[in-house]
Amino acid sequence: MVYAYVNLTVTDDATFAAYREQAGAALAKHGARVVTSSPAQSVIEGSRDATGRGVILEFDSKDAALGWINDPELQEVHALRQASGTGAITLLA
Repeated sequence: MVYAYVNLTVTDDATFAAYREQAGAALAKHGARVVTSSPAQSVIEGSRDATGRGVILEFDSKDAALGWINDPELQEVHALRQASGTGAITLLA
């Protein structure tokens, strides 16, 4: 198993809602599961840029995670997430 950490600061709620409607199917296509999701995060050590919504995704492999993020059929879904705010996705693998 490999994990991806998503940090997203939502600035456009309507676009994020549209993304959420499609995100589950997009993740399922590559065997991903949402381990946990929270609308708020707290840094308990060190410092970092602003935090927003935090999500931990689980994939069967690094290839599955890269397949999800690079899937040409999912680029419109990823574009909705990107347009909904600012963020980063970090693969822990």
